Amino acid sequence: MNINSRLVAAIAAASIACATLCAQTTSPYSRFGFGTLSDNATSAQRQMGGVGYALGSGRSINVMNPASYSRIDSLTFLFDMGVDFTIFNRTQGDTRFSDNGGGLEYVTMQFPISKRIGASFGLLPFSSVGYAFGSEINNGSYTQQGSGGINQLYVGAAYNIVNGLSAGFNFSYLFGTNNNEVYINPDGGYSALFRQELQVRDFRVQFGLQYEQKIAADRYIGVGLVFAPGKDLLGSGRVIKYDVSSNEKPDTLQDISLRRNFSLPTTWGVGINYRHSGKLLVEADFTYQPWTKARFAEMSDFPTTVYADRWKVALGTQFRPRERGSYFQAMTYRLGAFYNRDYITIGGNHVRDYGLACGFGFPTYSTKSIINLGFEYRRRQAHPVAMVKENYFSITLGINFNEMWFHKRKID
Repeated sequence: MNINSRLVAAIAAASIACATLCAQTTSPYSRFGFGTLSDNATSAQRQMGGVGYALGSGRSINVMNPASYSRIDSLTFLFDMGVDFTIFNRTQGDTRFSDNGGGLEYVTMQFPISKRIGASFGLLPFSSVGYAFGSEINNGSYTQQGSGGINQLYVGAAYNIVNGLSAGFNFSYLFGTNNNEVYINPDGGYSALFRQELQVRDFRVQFGLQYEQKIAADRYIGVGLVFAPGKDLLGSGRVIKYDVSSNEKPDTLQDISLRRNFSLPTTWGVGINYRHSGKLLVEADFTYQPWTKARFAEMSDFPTTVYADRWKVALGTQFRPRERGSYFQAMTYRLGAFYNRDYITIGGNHVRDYGLACGFGFPTYSTKSIINLGFEYRRRQAHPVAMVKENYFSITLGINFNEMWFHKRKID
């Protein structure tokens, strides 16, 4: 297969994957703000607690820090896609609920432009909304449910300034719609449905730096920094009332522009790692977002979201005994953990989640491609009053294709 046919095949596969991207979440906490946020970690990175700011490798794609793109070998083309399957349970008082879900998480590509420049593009989730719950009220009942999310289609590039120092950027198009619904069903009265829609259509930019210093034979220290400026969001929002029990037309209670009413905060991320040749990697990351400086306007018949500054700490490691040993020696073994104080508060309670992860990288025969299989446990609840307690067990599968597309075959 020549380079053109391979390129067409990869782009076609990516297009199909992008069309079916469905980052899944099931949490009443996603009712607030923009939903549950994503940190752009691939399957392999999730297995290490979601680290990546200082991570640079020519064999894997790291969207968390675009400066990593320049690490790619001049003859290599990378294609990475991941899927997720999650089993979860939720406890609120004496009520317990269990379910499962999953879907395609991301699809990314990376390729060289020149000896010092690498580029990447793909589709990732920015945030997701998914929940359904209800209860009895005086003389009736009500149900709340939500769906949707915001995706980001990105293109990025990085330049190797000097040996060990790289700078890069991601330019993303944010698009998607968050739907939140309240269904009121009074006894002997007319049922009503209130729907809040937030439709985002906007652009966002992220910058990154990475530096790696050799400290001894086959031993390196690496640092990484990412920055995304805060910005007003573009798009529209509205609240619509439906009289379910009648044939009347829907009534628009509010129609609002997102600009100057909704915004995203600045994002800072910093990481440091230690690398021993291709055998051992240990990394620690810290993320900070001052959400208290962002805006989320009050919308008719829906509660106002109160933000808190978000911060996250992650620690991860991976180990490969030998690159050319037996199959089990050539496998990669990963372990990680994280703690995240989320960006929303409910009744003065901060929402937080923490978790543990592990996984394996399975090499494939005759190629440099890797199959990454991971397992993750996550717990989310409010603090100091727990309110709703959520437990998640996720199985992640990432397929990282590594092809020598620009290698000229010798003719015998």
